[in-house]
Formats: sequence, C-alpha cells, structure tokens
Amino acid sequence: MTIDRVVIAFAGAMILASIALAQFLSPWWLLLTAFVGLNLLQAAFTRFCPLAIILKRLGVAPSAAF
Repeated sequence: MTIDRVVIAFAGAMILASIALAQFLSPWWLLLTAFVGLNLLQAAFTRFCPLAIILKRLGVAPSAAF
C-alpha cells in the first residue's frame, strides 16, 4: 500500500469515526470531520500533508511514479 492510499484510508476512517462519535456522544465530534476535510483541501493545493511525512519516516512505500 502506498502513502497516498494510506492517507486516503486514514482520512476516511477518521471521518467515519467522527460521525459515529457525533451520533453517540456529542455533535462536537463533527469538528474532527471538518478538520480532516480542511486538511485534505489544503493538501490538494499545497502538497503538504503531515500524515504523509510521518508515513514516509515510518517506511511506507512512496507513491508509484507514472
């Protein structure tokens, strides 16, 4: 699995977890969903993703070059 796919999977998992937590605990958990969405949006424009940097240091395979 490449860094790109891990980032996408992690973002999806955080969004789903946030929705579940908001449903069962507190609607304030939707702020996590907003944070993940804003981070994805800024990463699309700036190409800066903190999770990708962490994954690279952990040795996850980089994205395949085309």
